[in-house]
Amino acid sequence: MADSDVNLNMDNCDDGCATFDAQRFLRGLDAIFDAHKAPEQAEPYLQKARTEAEHSHNDAGLLTVLNETMGFYRSQGRHTDNLPIIRESLSIADHLHLQEIDPQAWATTLINAATGMRAAGQYEEAEQLYRQALDAAASAFSPTDRRLAALHNNMSMLYSETGRLNQAKRELEQALDLLEQSSPDASADIDVASTHTNLALLLLQMDRYWAGDAIQHAQKALKIYRTGHLEHSAHYASALAGYAQACYMAGCLQDAVSGYEHALSVIEECYGRNTDYYHTTAVNLEVAKQALHKHMSLSHKTRESQEYQESQESLESQHSPKSIESQKSSEPHYMTESGASSIPAISHHISGLALSRAFWNDLGKPLVAGAYSAYQGRIAAGLVGYGSECFGFDDELSRDHDFAPRFCLWLTDEDYDAIGEQLQADYDALSRDFTVDEQGKPHFAGHGSANSDALAASQSPLTPRAQGEFRRDGVFRIGDFFERITLFREAPAQNDYASWLSLEDATLATATNGQVFADPLGMFSKTRQGFKFMPEDVRLSLISQRLGMMAQAGQYNLPRMLQRGDGAAAMLSIHEFVNATASLVFLINEPVSVGYLPYYKWQFAALRKLSRRMATRLAGVCEQLEDILRLGSAACFGGAGFGEGGKGAKPAADHIIATIERICSDVVDELLREGLTDSHETFVEWQRPYVEEHIKSDASCLHSL
Repeated sequence: MADSDVNLNMDNCDDGCATFDAQRFLRGLDAIFDAHKAPEQAEPYLQKARTEAEHSHNDAGLLTVLNETMGFYRSQGRHTDNLPIIRESLSIADHLHLQEIDPQAWATTLINAATGMRAAGQYEEAEQLYRQALDAAASAFSPTDRRLAALHNNMSMLYSETGRLNQAKRELEQALDLLEQSSPDASADIDVASTHTNLALLLLQMDRYWAGDAIQHAQKALKIYRTGHLEHSAHYASALAGYAQACYMAGCLQDAVSGYEHALSVIEECYGRNTDYYHTTAVNLEVAKQALHKHMSLSHKTRESQEYQESQESLESQHSPKSIESQKSSEPHYMTESGASSIPAISHHISGLALSRAFWNDLGKPLVAGAYSAYQGRIAAGLVGYGSECFGFDDELSRDHDFAPRFCLWLTDEDYDAIGEQLQADYDALSRDFTVDEQGKPHFAGHGSANSDALAASQSPLTPRAQGEFRRDGVFRIGDFFERITLFREAPAQNDYASWLSLEDATLATATNGQVFADPLGMFSKTRQGFKFMPEDVRLSLISQRLGMMAQAGQYNLPRMLQRGDGAAAMLSIHEFVNATASLVFLINEPVSVGYLPYYKWQFAALRKLSRRMATRLAGVCEQLEDILRLGSAACFGGAGFGEGGKGAKPAADHIIATIERICSDVVDELLREGLTDSHETFVEWQRPYVEEHIKSDASCLHSL
């Protein structure tokens, strides 16, 4: 289509009115996207259409233009610009009484508005709009209408971005089932392909264990696009990026690099380079390339070492045959302090969350469905709170105390008063005996396969902190559960800045970790999620505080303490710098997406996990902080400790100080990218006023003195 054909052709009347043809407008916009000219032509076209619709006093036409503008701004990552457009579109739809005169258009407007709010991080408003859209769609659309599948897809994204991954997975599975049932040919259906891509990305977000299934979903999506010869569409780029990320998580690094390279070329063709989509994919590609390079280097060294080891073993085997005992494989064995075995050896490590989920699925869910069927739609279940397993960091060593099959049941105050005591008694009576199948999956109460190894899963000793009023599992009032952790029955109000600032990172991490297995009422998840919605002004205030401690402890006091020869004070300075920097990394990456920094024991486990995620900001800081800690003793107290190249305090101290400066420089670069500063000053104390300029509230507790 020629350029002149995509322009609106509207003849103005003498009285200033104008006609507006909505269908012609949509055809012209489609032509721009089909010609891959959206980066240059879409916004001027949309602006001109808006002006024409306004001049013609055509509110319905204006609403059409605003809906399309929302989609375009969203694709360009202009989420803040989208907010007034969203609110205006809802106002016009309400003014038109769209809900009564055109329920389908009303539902579509709600969906577009909710999706724009979600993209802008306005999650509470987005969820309210999505729920309104679900109600509207139920009456406006037929049960097989594909717009329902799109709505389930969008709901899944909201749940995913707010940490409710199981709900997100259910929404996507509903969408996929609806699409496959309604499609005349699911093997060539683009919407089916998009949903496979979304499922692949979600499974990766849930756990690395799902990487294989994620690759299968991504491959199905790619096959559909290739079948339809749609390799030059933006959706194909998403499928490629999803496949690449799945390959990355599964360790197929060469495939990941190829996938990202291909995706990047398609994104550039469809959207240009100046978009969040392009920049994020470019960062992911670089991360994958670095991982591949590192893997190839390590593989080369490993092959050399293995060849040497095999040659040595070959020589030794000629003269020193192995004893029968030495040929037996050793099983892990867990002992209590008294020396008695407390947990039987298991050939597969079972994470606490996996054990908890199996315990719930095999015994907990049937209990609720049977004896408490009247409350089945109101009881939430999962594992959240204290304990390494709630963070997903437990291992074999974690089984020596406070280890047992367990889950939590969360009730409203009203329901707890009615059934809480009896439900707790029935929960306590559940058998903890389980079997482990050949795939290492636990099964309870005879649900295991016939050839499973039976285990007497007697729990390990419970410490006082996990008993009585401090118990970590069983039946809870929702408010009581969070009050035990945070001292608040629900998250403080968004404008209660002092209360938010009283909550430490580790406290918030404990309140928002773990997994929710079921929450039909949604009240527990809503309360839990409230603690993730840290007000933006509080986040900025905390970033400023962390910058201040980084400067004071790392850039100023550490060199002075080292010069004085006060090793103990220097070591404490390192400790304060590391803590402040680790917290800042989580705050920069935004708690609603990545959670909070947990307490000291799991601080670096969490930081490493975050650093491995694709597109994490300041991903390289973790390794540098570990380097600082490794050299801390040598720098502060002398002695060997600086590798092979040098000994004593000074080389280690020089290296630490240089590393701290690199970290601070990286942080400033990130602040510049985020638009939180326009200063390049690397003494990060001087960055605080620039960050605090973005705090909208004048509350004194948010600003440094």
